[in-house]
Amino acid sequence: MKVLVILGHPRTDSLCGALAAAYRDGARSSGAEVRSLELANLEFDPHVHTPSPNEQALEDDLDAARELVAWADHLVFVFPTWWGTMPALLKGFLDRVMTPEFAFRSCEGGTGYEGLLPGRSAQLITTMDTPVLIHRLLYRQPGINAMARATLGFCGIRPVRSLMLGSVREADARQREVWLERARQEGLRLQHGRESLREQAAFKLGGWLQALRLQFYPMTFVAYTAGALAAAPDGGVLRNPAFWLGYLCLFLLEVATVLVNERVDFGSDRQNRFYSPFTGGSRVLVEGRLSLRELNAGTAVALGGFAAAFAALVAVAPGDAGPMLWVTGVLAVLAIGYTAPPLKLSYRGLGEVDVALTHSLGVLLCGYVFLAGDWTDPLPWWLSLPLFLAIIPSITLSGIPDREADAAVAKRTLAVRLGNGGALVVALVFTVLAAVAGAAFHLTGWAQGAYAGIAYFVVPHAAWLTWLLWRERQRGAPGGRIDGLMAVSLAYVLWFGLVPLVNLAAA
Repeated sequence: MKVLVILGHPRTDSLCGALAAAYRDGARSSGAEVRSLELANLEFDPHVHTPSPNEQALEDDLDAARELVAWADHLVFVFPTWWGTMPALLKGFLDRVMTPEFAFRSCEGGTGYEGLLPGRSAQLITTMDTPVLIHRLLYRQPGINAMARATLGFCGIRPVRSLMLGSVREADARQREVWLERARQEGLRLQHGRESLREQAAFKLGGWLQALRLQFYPMTFVAYTAGALAAAPDGGVLRNPAFWLGYLCLFLLEVATVLVNERVDFGSDRQNRFYSPFTGGSRVLVEGRLSLRELNAGTAVALGGFAAAFAALVAVAPGDAGPMLWVTGVLAVLAIGYTAPPLKLSYRGLGEVDVALTHSLGVLLCGYVFLAGDWTDPLPWWLSLPLFLAIIPSITLSGIPDREADAAVAKRTLAVRLGNGGALVVALVFTVLAAVAGAAFHLTGWAQGAYAGIAYFVVPHAAWLTWLLWRERQRGAPGGRIDGLMAVSLAYVLWFGLVPLVNLAAA
């Protein structure tokens, strides 16, 4: 392992200097190759005088320092905490060295920035006069947070460990010896690798949470609950174990679906420049947070859990097993078949209809049948119609940022087939149709009055969304990220789930 120890104290003969030396000793004992930078001995201007730091030529010492940062696997920053954060010397060093195109760059996807120093970890060792507990709880460790998250984490460096030592003012010689030994032990820990088991587990857990894309699950729960309430209007739905087992089936099916999508869409995701929380997949494969083998294992576990939960559901549900089996079976085929072969519906031009159908009629009918409703009753079918129409705009719009990448792998979304302008027209038409359907249900009382009052919400929201879509169309539908438009269209869908849910619960 290649370790770079950076001393950020203006005096090399300080306690921080001794801590840096102790860490170096421990790191060398672990078998690491260690190099040092003492910022007090470098000749450089800490101030950025040009509009961009890249326009200011680097001094020879900073050129050499940048080469060391690029060389290192593990960066160690030792500095005092003054006024809650790092000294000006260290801040100036970071301003000059961690510049665009070396430490990070702008990009079209994600947060708009991409760290360029991944594969590295860091250790922060800082001294302070404030007692550590007070610094952590009262001041919320601003200097550590700035370094770990807004600087090193921003540049792709992880994990970032921290060791805070204080109060220096009240420490005697014995206490300082204890701190020096702690610094040495931190260096010695490198013999076990740059990441502890806890850090590895936290990284993987974060990867799994990212892969699940939990931001899209609440709407499934809302539609499913509306279906269950329609079947059991007398109440007690939330106390019925069949309700929760049924939702567990749908949850695990959705987990399996998103993991399959992640695997099949890897080619598109890898080329996608405009990914966001709404589009472009979770990117856990692209970013290396999970492996293909792990995704396959996760899919198998989700499908196994789905089968077990469905077996338990059949045992306790009040309805007949036959309708439950075929309704759930058809839903599972359509959900998994969105990207999975042999159906690959999204690659055959049927992806938008598939998503709208499974997330409206599919989950709503499951809720209805699981609570002993008859699938031939017109109620769940009528209930699902406005929701189906409302989902089409958002799922169609999601194809616009992904269009170039999807076209490259022959994924035939509406945006690929019709172009961005055509996709906007489809979204606009279905926005209006959904509002018309909602208003019609509101005025006539269809579906047992489940949509009563919805016109007051969806008509102004539809007007807003229609204006945004028309404006985007007039701009020439340039493509790229449309996060604001996506947020408005997804919020539009919520009315078609929440209003029926509230009305059915109050009935």
